[in-house]
Amino acid sequence: MDPVVLFFLLGVVARLAGSDLRLPEALYEALSIFLLLAIGLKGGVELAQASLPGIALQAVAVVLLGVALPFIAYPVLRLKFNRFDAASIAAHYGSVSVVTYAVAFAYLGSRGIASEPHMPVFVVLLEVPAIIVGVMIARAGARGGVEWGALAREVVLGKSIVLLLGGLVIGWIAGPAGLAPIGGLYFDLFKGVLALFLLEMGLVAASRVRELAKGGFFLAGFAIAMPLASACIGLALARAMDLSQGGAVLLATLAASASYIAAPAALRIAVPEANPTLSIAASLGITFPFNLTVGIPLYHRLATWWIPT
Repeated sequence: MDPVVLFFLLGVVARLAGSDLRLPEALYEALSIFLLLAIGLKGGVELAQASLPGIALQAVAVVLLGVALPFIAYPVLRLKFNRFDAASIAAHYGSVSVVTYAVAFAYLGSRGIASEPHMPVFVVLLEVPAIIVGVMIARAGARGGVEWGALAREVVLGKSIVLLLGGLVIGWIAGPAGLAPIGGLYFDLFKGVLALFLLEMGLVAASRVRELAKGGFFLAGFAIAMPLASACIGLALARAMDLSQGGAVLLATLAASASYIAAPAALRIAVPEANPTLSIAASLGITFPFNLTVGIPLYHRLATWWIPT
C-alpha cells in the first residue's frame, strides 16, 4: 500500500482511538495551498508544451461529464431524500476532490505511469458545472431565487480554483526553465507534503463517520456505489477521448471523487434548505477513504483492461 494512504489510515485510527493528535490549523491551511499550487504548476509546465486545439475538444467532453453526473445521482437520491438534500448531495458527487486527484497522481508517479500533461485543467473544469446543476435542480419550482453573483464569487474565486488556475497560468508562462529554481520545493517535496496533509484528513474523515447515521445505510451505500458507477463512466469517456492508461485512471478518479471543500461552501449560499451534514459525511466520511484505499487501485486495474496501451 502507498505510504501516503498509510498516513491517512494513521489519522483515522488515531481519531477513532481518542487521540488528541491534530495538525495546527495554520499548517493545515499552508499544506493545502502548497498542494493546489504544486498541481497547478506541474500542469502548467506540461501545458506549455502541449497542443491547445486538441485539449479544447477534450475539455468540452469533460465539462459535459460534470453536467451529467449530478443528473445521474439525483433520481437515486430522491428515493430517500427531499429535493434540496438530494440536489445538494448530487452536486457534491458531480464536483471533484482535488486531494483525491493528488493521491491518484502520486500513485501513478510511484509506479512510473505517465499521464497527459493537461489533466490538471480537467480538475478545474470539473469543479464548477455540477455545483451549478445541483443549484438549478434544487431551486426549480422553489420559492426564492439564487444570488448567482454571490455563488459565482464563492465558486470561481474560491481557494481551490484560484490556486489551481493560477498555478496553471504561472507554469504555462514560466515554462520548465523558469520554474527550475523552485522545482525542488514544489515538485520534489510534493509526496511528503501530501502524506502530512493526509494525516490530518484521516483525523477529519474519522470524525465524520458518526454523522452518517442521519443518512442511514442508504447514504452509505450510495457513497460507495456512486463513485464506482462514475469511475466507469469516466473510463468510458477516457477511451473515447483516446487518453493513455494513466490519464484514464486520473479521469476515472476525478469522476469518482466527491467535493468536500468547494461544493459545501457554494451550496451553503445557494441552497440553505439542504442539510450539509449529509453531503459532507458521505463525501468525506466514506467516499474519500474508499477512493484512497480501494478505489484508485481498482480504477487502475480497470484501466489496464479497458484502455489500449
